[in-house]
Amino acid sequence: MNFVILAGGGGTRLWPLSRENRPKQFIKLFGDKTLIEMTYGRLRRLAEPEKIFVIANKKFSAMAKKHLPKIPARNFIIEPERRDTAPAFGLACARLFSIAPDEPVAFIPSDHFISDEKTFVKNIRVANCLIKKTNKLLDIAIAPTFPSTSLGYTKIGRKKFTDNNVEIFEFLKHKEKPDFNLAKKYLTDGRYLWHASYYMWTPRKFLEAFEKYAPQDFKLLKKMIKYPKQTAAVFGKLTKISIDYAITEKIRPDDVLIIKGAFGWSDVGAFDSLYGAQLTSADADGNVTNADFQGVDSSRCLVYGPKKKRIVALGVNNLAIIDTPDALLICPQNRSQDVKKIKEL
Repeated sequence: MNFVILAGGGGTRLWPLSRENRPKQFIKLFGDKTLIEMTYGRLRRLAEPEKIFVIANKKFSAMAKKHLPKIPARNFIIEPERRDTAPAFGLACARLFSIAPDEPVAFIPSDHFISDEKTFVKNIRVANCLIKKTNKLLDIAIAPTFPSTSLGYTKIGRKKFTDNNVEIFEFLKHKEKPDFNLAKKYLTDGRYLWHASYYMWTPRKFLEAFEKYAPQDFKLLKKMIKYPKQTAAVFGKLTKISIDYAITEKIRPDDVLIIKGAFGWSDVGAFDSLYGAQLTSADADGNVTNADFQGVDSSRCLVYGPKKKRIVALGVNNLAIIDTPDALLICPQNRSQDVKKIKEL
């Protein structure tokens, strides 16, 4: 199996930790490694560096190479411009089609947190075997814990079987980023899971899906395969759309199997999810801190700050307190999704 690390995300809801010129995958949110370094570490349990590829837009290509020095330079696939995930998937598949068209490939986001890496690795290995056995797209979905409006949802049907304690379900449909009321219904329904964005198939099958569901873009991808030197000129003509809207919402359910992932996953897309991912390290009052922090009658706060600067909270609850050298953010954790409204300084 080959792996493609998706390293093009922006992380606008984690300002001021994450910035326009330094997205969240390149910052240290959990200990002494960046998210992209943690992602690479997980994949090394599955493959040698030669089997790991990275796709990043040209703005962040040097940064990606700096964080992942052991991946061969030829394995970095550079997007000439940022055009969302469908063009990124297409470009990567066009490249891998020329290398290993029928070998399974897993697309792996670079900015997620996973606490149980052993189970994650087992899920990927099961998916690899199932692709070879069934020729179907494998995807991972996670049981939701709150009505998120920033994630897509996967509706599952009956459980098909269990393989090495990994549960595999029928795929019924995909809904990208529902509104809050619909997300609440999905949460209580029980058949809707968070879409974790771990798409796994073969380059040939991905390209066949483009041909069926996004035929105009498929023609451009075919041109990239035939004339690699024209990639930069052709890439800008691809539709600017996510893979979820371009393919997943249209795909035949019979072509997909869903793994129900249970490995301590978080997309750390906002401060409330960053807090939730670290609850096991919270103090007696439920505060999660990465700072020199003192809380007085304060609970369930997320605090980041310089180690040499004391941060004191008195009589507050459920806040995100984020102090950086040039900016300070204080907001209720339930307003975390609104941080993206803040203009970059």
